[in-house]
Amino acid sequence: MARQQIISDRLRTPPGQFSHATAIEARGRLVFISGMTARRPDGSIAGIGDIEAQTRQVCDNLAAAAEAAGGSLADICRVDVYVRNVEHFETIHKVRREYFKPPLPASTMVEVSKLVSPDYLIEISAIAVIQDR
Repeated sequence: MARQQIISDRLRTPPGQFSHATAIEARGRLVFISGMTARRPDGSIAGIGDIEAQTRQVCDNLAAAAEAAGGSLADICRVDVYVRNVEHFETIHKVRREYFKPPLPASTMVEVSKLVSPDYLIEISAIAVIQDR
């Protein structure tokens, strides 16, 4: 499935691991992935107080959801990132570089005052387009 990372020379180069926009031929299924947190499969929370460990768990959880739908992280075309401290931007994107490869998904990051658990530092929801196989 053709996916294209859109970068405009009329916009600042993205400072993180994302594109200005993502174009995709929508032949397949749209998959809306709920907000993923640092909750492990056993119910415990990974990396309490550690944004890098929590971001890694969140990305692993996104991958698990995409794979359960028949795809992978490469099929994700948009992510919405909710963080307790936007000053963690660089660390979050350092981890995202390990998980997301070009063409990169479009992305929004916002700082929020609370998440469902006071131990969560980050939550990411996503949209994927998964090609019919």
